[in-house]
Amino acid sequence: MHRARKRFGQNFLHDKAVIARIVAAIHPQAGEALVEIGPGLGALTRELLPRVDALDVVELDRDVIPLLEQACVGLGTLCIHQADALHFNFTALMRDERKLRIVGNLPYNIATPLLFHLFSQTQAIRDMHFMLQKEVVERMVAAPNTEHYGRLSVMVQFHCTAHKLFTVGPGAFKPEPKVDSAIVRLLPHAVPPVAVNDVTQFSLLVAQAFSQRRKTVRNALKGTVNDAQFSICGIDPGARAEQLTLADFAGLSRAL
Repeated sequence: MHRARKRFGQNFLHDKAVIARIVAAIHPQAGEALVEIGPGLGALTRELLPRVDALDVVELDRDVIPLLEQACVGLGTLCIHQADALHFNFTALMRDERKLRIVGNLPYNIATPLLFHLFSQTQAIRDMHFMLQKEVVERMVAAPNTEHYGRLSVMVQFHCTAHKLFTVGPGAFKPEPKVDSAIVRLLPHAVPPVAVNDVTQFSLLVAQAFSQRRKTVRNALKGTVNDAQFSICGIDPGARAEQLTLADFAGLSRAL
């Protein structure tokens, strides 16, 4: 029996009804280039693999790999990449011009950095379906002037259209996490919804604006944006970061 490891943030999904609902949301078809991050003991893998015939999985924990292989015998071609998803080149898995469909029950401790890593490779990605901490998903889909709106909201919505699909309670996992989870669908934009001259600069600007949420954007962005630039963009420098839209941040980035 494999014990879930805290250092890998492991919470293994076991609820068959939840697994069926996730598979239905993904709706995998034969021949699609499906990639699963963190398959663990294969609860979701066993349902996905027969539907696509061949599946790439990225798994960090060496100890679960023999158990995963055993669980998937006879279900299709399973290609296991023993690697850290945070440093993995997903574009290398794209074959025959088929864009990747990426899925996974992501460990909470790496969810945000992993999303940013994947955003740098969206040219190779058709869609993504992830199980994440419910609060993280709420931040991803949040609108300006709401409680959960922040840096993650702006950056996710710059790169993708994000849809919260449904919530999953702690009882669906072993061991049970202390929080609710949610499934999110991310569809990378063919063209970003707003124009920026430099994505790295845009990202740094958004991070700086939200680094001190209680401050006005004039103070949070002191030394980066001046009053003339705020004025050009039609932005009140006395506003707070959560009041600015994606288009506002893009305008400021272009003004720099």
